[in-house]
Amino acid sequence: MEGEEQEQQQTQQRSTARRDQLTYYQTLAQKQWQESKVFEVNAATKEDEKTIKFFGNFPYPYMNGLLHLGHAFSLSKLEFASAYHRLKGENVLFPFGFHCTGMPIKACADKIEKEIKTYGNPPIFPSMETADAEAVEAEKKKEEKEFKDPTKFAAKKSKAAAKTGKQATQWGIMQASGIADEEIPSFADSMHWLEYFPPLAKRDVALLGCQVDWRRSFITTDVNPFYDSFVRWQFNTLKKLGKIVKAKRYAVYSPIDKQPCADHDRASGEGVGPQEYLLIKMHVLEENFETLECLKPLKGKEVFLAAATLRPETMYGQTNCWILPEGEYGAYELKSKEVFVMAERAALNLSYQEQFEEEGKPKLLCTMKGSELMGCSVKAPNAVLEKIYVLPMLTISMTKGTGVVTSVPSDSPDDFMALSDLKSKEALRAKFNVKDEWVVPFEVIPIINIPGYGDASAPAVCEELKIKSQNDRQKLDEAKHRTYLKGFTDGVMIVGEYKGKPVKEVKPIIKQEMVEANTGLIYSEPEKMVMSRSGGECVVALTDQWYLEYGEENWKDVTEKCLNQMNTYHEESKKNFEHTLGWLRQWACSRSFGLGTKVPWDDQFLIESLSDSTIYMAYYTVAHLFQGDYDMYGKKFGSVEPSKLTDAVWDCIFLGAEKPSESEFPRDVLDKAIAEFNYWYPFDLRVSGKDLIQNHLTFSMYSHTAIWPEGQENRWPRAFRCNGHLLLNGDKMSKSTGNFKTLGQAIEEFGADAVRFALADAGDTVEDANFSDETANAAILRLTKECDWMESMMNESSDERKKLRIKGDDDKSGDDFADRAFENSINFAIEETQKYYENMMFREALRTGFYNLQAARDEYRQAVGEKEMRLDLIEFFVEVQTLLLAPVCPHTCEHVWKNVLKKKSKHVVNAGFPSKSKDVDVALMKANAHVNKEISNWRKMIAKVQAPPKKGKATVKTTVTDMKIYVAKEFIGWRSQCLQIMKEKHSRSKLDSKEVMDALKNATELLQEVADGNFKGAIKVMMPFIKFKMDEVNALAEDGASALENTTVFDEFRVFEETSDYVCKSLGLNSVKVFYTTTTSGDKDDDSKDDEKVKKAKSESTPGAPSVAFGTLEEALENM
Repeated sequence: MEGEEQEQQQTQQRSTARRDQLTYYQTLAQKQWQESKVFEVNAATKEDEKTIKFFGNFPYPYMNGLLHLGHAFSLSKLEFASAYHRLKGENVLFPFGFHCTGMPIKACADKIEKEIKTYGNPPIFPSMETADAEAVEAEKKKEEKEFKDPTKFAAKKSKAAAKTGKQATQWGIMQASGIADEEIPSFADSMHWLEYFPPLAKRDVALLGCQVDWRRSFITTDVNPFYDSFVRWQFNTLKKLGKIVKAKRYAVYSPIDKQPCADHDRASGEGVGPQEYLLIKMHVLEENFETLECLKPLKGKEVFLAAATLRPETMYGQTNCWILPEGEYGAYELKSKEVFVMAERAALNLSYQEQFEEEGKPKLLCTMKGSELMGCSVKAPNAVLEKIYVLPMLTISMTKGTGVVTSVPSDSPDDFMALSDLKSKEALRAKFNVKDEWVVPFEVIPIINIPGYGDASAPAVCEELKIKSQNDRQKLDEAKHRTYLKGFTDGVMIVGEYKGKPVKEVKPIIKQEMVEANTGLIYSEPEKMVMSRSGGECVVALTDQWYLEYGEENWKDVTEKCLNQMNTYHEESKKNFEHTLGWLRQWACSRSFGLGTKVPWDDQFLIESLSDSTIYMAYYTVAHLFQGDYDMYGKKFGSVEPSKLTDAVWDCIFLGAEKPSESEFPRDVLDKAIAEFNYWYPFDLRVSGKDLIQNHLTFSMYSHTAIWPEGQENRWPRAFRCNGHLLLNGDKMSKSTGNFKTLGQAIEEFGADAVRFALADAGDTVEDANFSDETANAAILRLTKECDWMESMMNESSDERKKLRIKGDDDKSGDDFADRAFENSINFAIEETQKYYENMMFREALRTGFYNLQAARDEYRQAVGEKEMRLDLIEFFVEVQTLLLAPVCPHTCEHVWKNVLKKKSKHVVNAGFPSKSKDVDVALMKANAHVNKEISNWRKMIAKVQAPPKKGKATVKTTVTDMKIYVAKEFIGWRSQCLQIMKEKHSRSKLDSKEVMDALKNATELLQEVADGNFKGAIKVMMPFIKFKMDEVNALAEDGASALENTTVFDEFRVFEETSDYVCKSLGLNSVKVFYTTTTSGDKDDDSKDDEKVKKAKSESTPGAPSVAFGTLEEALENM
């Protein structure tokens, strides 16, 4: 057993040896960087003022847990960009803060406190079986009280039961984060979170090798008095500018927390806002209180069925009212003493909108099933008909609107099909006890004319799509898509007071008139379900609090100007910003629960977490001057006490206001702060996930344009770069499924450079990217093997280096094709990689600056052989490869720079971007690619010739030994004429196929030559060539014209002559010879007789597509 264990241990050591090699480089490099303080930067002095500055930042992560790979992916975009700009020699500021504002930390702390009180310390939670039973019982009670939609699938296990287990408890979540049981009780104090997680986040970011100036770090909230002072100044400034007002507005609201629930306060439903409806008050007629048992307790009261609608202009066409037969409804008395019949969920929402006597407690008079209301007669406001009836609809959702739906079959496809089903299906009427007189007499009432659909769009579109029933969900959704928007934009009223007027004009007018006439009531609810981090479902409440006036016309116009002068890198990102600016309106910016900075003029409130994080990038520029000794908490006062930082001081630093006296604030510190801000601001780049476009990033633009208005555009953000979410090994990251990695775990598993490599390779677009363990493991192997190879090449005493050829030795002139092609490939890699780094396309930079460059080295080695590689080119390659990879893998590159290349000055991180040895030769690039492409083609041809004989055939296996390459000097005949026609039609990097075909039809001489004037016959012959050339033109874009020349852009004959040895060796042949298809004086002649094989090769060869003739062993033996 001991022997087996020892063997397993040795195997494990071997399997991690290469990773440990990278980790060793990582430790050494980070120690060197820390000692030299290479990432700590200040505003340039006069001597260095010509140095370009680069200031990039990243939304400070929330400190309610460890950083994970999702954080690292967004962070890596900034890290690679900063590293690239530092490598170029720019003065780069990359600061990093920690977000603690808001309610998530407080909510988690409260959960731990509650679990300890309920289950002990450490808590003993109910067993899975007990908990499951309790959850199911609780769900049953809930279902008895609430309402179930019979049209929706219901899982046998409730959500509560499904989530039961340790992971569902806050204690279990803390355990899963690696926190010991004895330490978890400390987290019942929210302040402990602020002390525990930020240092761990800093540790992991530093381990990743991020080039951060840690002097400028801080945590948010009033725990840091310096940052607290800055945020107070920011809000005082916005209030002075009239950008903050107190008002009553609808907001998504958490009843548990008793405050609005913003995006970062939510467990689910981020981005969901209030949806405003008009409640249509359908008056229950007196006759119903005698005939319907469920309404008898309400006799003597004003009772209304409350139907929620988004289309008040269609109320003229009401023909009935829909109710879900199995739905549970309640009769609720409002403070107006009117009684509304609606779903309980809707009543709860309405109770937070000042419509009931007591907030959050709708007054319930009685309950009823939907089926009990069938046949109830009502007077519908604005309806042409005096009386309509309640009918059954099976597709009503009790979780949207009020559960009561008004029916307008002229303009609603759903209503039309449901009414048609009831009218045509007697059995359906019988099933729900619907009398004929409630349904059959009622016809569609035309109310709106829509071009293309007439006066009744719903019947028209249902007929067009051949919809047969109310259950044809997919087609009904398509019908709504076709008519609803068109009805608003192009529809014209044909009834009522506004007959002849456009719907888009009268819709808000009709809505307002109904509210004023008390036939309608404004009602709002969340667009979709929102759950707060405290665990409760949110409602929409009418809240009296402080709002930022986002969307105000003048402010919005200036902010749009800011967007238009900013680099968003992707068009999709810009469109998302434009969309957000289009819909974003007032934002509730104060809270009563959580952590943060108090509203300066109203300290009963805290500033909301998305509102205090819009211009803190400016604070980064001066934080190190006020906070002492790398103190993110602001406990160690640096040059001043926090109380000295008055609004007047901040005005002076950030707005250029008059300087306070020396007694009020130290002048030397103030001057440094002003210099730092003026030098670094605006920031050059902010990197973020695309999900923050709809809030944080747009808020940031608004705040910048308010505090630094028009005339101070030089303070506005220069660029936002947004990315998608990160998948892990192709699947969504999720703690519950186990497909999850913290940043620390990833670094421990792969080492920092392999993690960085995989992050760079994960994706460049705004679509979701993928971190692959396979890529990270492959990076470990490739990086360590490359280091080993570089060391062998650069070691003066190594045998490998001694094999290298020195330029000019013996008969080598240094002008060999392989040498020139390799040097050209290195220069091309420098040019292309810099282009991709500039555009933050790091996966592409990795492709051109690593994968392609490695492939070029391997091709070169194969072309000349290990012994004949040129020393100066290998040295050039090693240095360029190290510098091109440095932004992505700095630790490994630092090792190569210092220990392999023996560079004494500077670190690799600021060594300078590599320079080309000469301009890129495009023709040489094409020639090299051409040779390698043809080698691949010829290899396949040889394999085919040498393939074993098919079964049953008595032929001998063929062995190819020699090859003759036939190169055509230029296109001749019909091909040349086709090229001329295409050249004439080529313009602006494009070639229109129709124009080419029209020109060919008129080329009578060409058609005659190819197919005796037969156009179809000629096209059949010419089309493959024409299509090939057109594809080549389109692929080359701006350089497309070169594909239409009669010759290649390089000397094809010379290229194959120079590479004949390489071709010969690559294909395993004895000899390769090159000839022209036609010879003139001075050309090398093929002294062999033109047999059929040679004739065929010569006739098929064209420029850029040489043909070959193979010589075989069998032929040689035959000729002996």
